[in-house]
Amino acid sequence: MVIEFNRTEITASPFWRLLPQGMRRRWWLFRAVDGIARRWPVFGSRTGLLAIRMDGIGDMVLFQQSLDHYPEAFGVNFDQITVLGCDSWKSISKEVFPKVKVVTINEHKYARNALYRLTVNFRVRLMAPAVTVVDAYFRRALMSDSLAWAANAPRTIVAMPYINEKTRTEYRWYMSQGWEVIDTGSYPDHETYRHAAFISAVGDKIVAPETPTINWRNWELPDRITTPYAVLNPGSNEYGRRWPLENYASLAKWLLRAGFMVVFVGKPGEKANDDVLRPLRAYEGVLDLTGHSTLPELLDIMKNAALVVSNDTGPAHVSIALGTNTVVIVGGGHFGCFVPYPEDVAPDHAQFVYERMECYHCFWRCNKRDNNYQSYPCVSAVRVEKVKAACLEFIGDKSDG
Repeated sequence: MVIEFNRTEITASPFWRLLPQGMRRRWWLFRAVDGIARRWPVFGSRTGLLAIRMDGIGDMVLFQQSLDHYPEAFGVNFDQITVLGCDSWKSISKEVFPKVKVVTINEHKYARNALYRLTVNFRVRLMAPAVTVVDAYFRRALMSDSLAWAANAPRTIVAMPYINEKTRTEYRWYMSQGWEVIDTGSYPDHETYRHAAFISAVGDKIVAPETPTINWRNWELPDRITTPYAVLNPGSNEYGRRWPLENYASLAKWLLRAGFMVVFVGKPGEKANDDVLRPLRAYEGVLDLTGHSTLPELLDIMKNAALVVSNDTGPAHVSIALGTNTVVIVGGGHFGCFVPYPEDVAPDHAQFVYERMECYHCFWRCNKRDNNYQSYPCVSAVRVEKVKAACLEFIGDKSDG
């Protein structure tokens, strides 16, 4: 990959910035809340760097290694860096970001509750960073960019985001006030490429894309989990990205016959179609931990597994970063942006299984489903046999079919 240092200047007239046209109602509702904090006086010198990462756990995993290059690129020490992240991965933040300070917020509450938003904005403002950084390509202007605006650092440097007609005006408003904007590439460049391009441009030194890696603790597994075992993660924040549960049930039976214990994992809200899994729980060697493990425990379980099979969701990236043999079932909504990993980034212990369709890159705006609870056609089209073949790359031909 060739990394180009492409900085972009975004401009707008003062009059337009005072009364911008095309803003959503929510922006107008929160403008005063954000503005009060932005204008709050801060005494003393502005020091340190604030990196804003309003991400799910998968995006965070893809970002975290680029932080190792921040001291050289920005001329700061690790102890001067604060990562502003999400409560959803707070419980693992000390292990994932051991060198820097991490502050987390409830990103969903920040987007809805004006009082909570004001409190967070004041907290961010009083951090008094000298530099604020937002390097996410897929982000929400009313969250990441609003936080950067409230911080009001002497230097704000951001990545050019993915922009559509609905968000164009908002992004222009934020980025047209002297922020440094770096174009990290065109869609659908992979996130690891974008992080490398961003830090390369800032430091004026080429940094190569890196395979995500997490150094995680070594804890003993619960007694009820016996080795070897395979982890199945059939959930996702979005129903459409879920490979049909019947397929996971078929895969579980195949793995049992191959001599593996099968552990199901997921969040409490991912217990959909429980009638499919209920009969499996009667099988010896099946353990359903859906909704019954903390995030740190999930990492413990994944790290020690012989195999993880997951939908395109955060735990898939976590499993790969832990160094576990991982098979990811991929749809085509924004194919290539997050998964599959590019060849020069993908590790030998990761396999990505997909079925190409003409409607790829629809951004999950699929019109081929009867209802929102069905899997996307590009996901359900992935055959069980194709997933088994990917699994066999790691576990060998132990199954009786």
